[in-house]
Amino acid sequence: MDVSGPRVGDDMTVEVALSVMASARVGYLLLCDEDEQCTGAITRAQLTAVRDSSAYTDRIRVRDVLGTGEHDRVPGVLALVR
Repeated sequence: MDVSGPRVGDDMTVEVALSVMASARVGYLLLCDEDEQCTGAITRAQLTAVRDSSAYTDRIRVRDVLGTGEHDRVPGVLALVR
């Protein structure tokens, strides 16, 4: 994985992650856990699909989408990356 890009915490909300991508003019974000270890990446297309789903709320975090959080993924929202 290319580790040159914006690195963000996996606890960031979907809406904030999309804003960071827009500001940085990038198509993906590198995700980091509490220990600053890179745990994966997520694309704008993946986040947009979640935001546009009927199950979306402004409380959904990136780690919930990925199914890597302590509460796993949000019911009704497809886990896009594993």
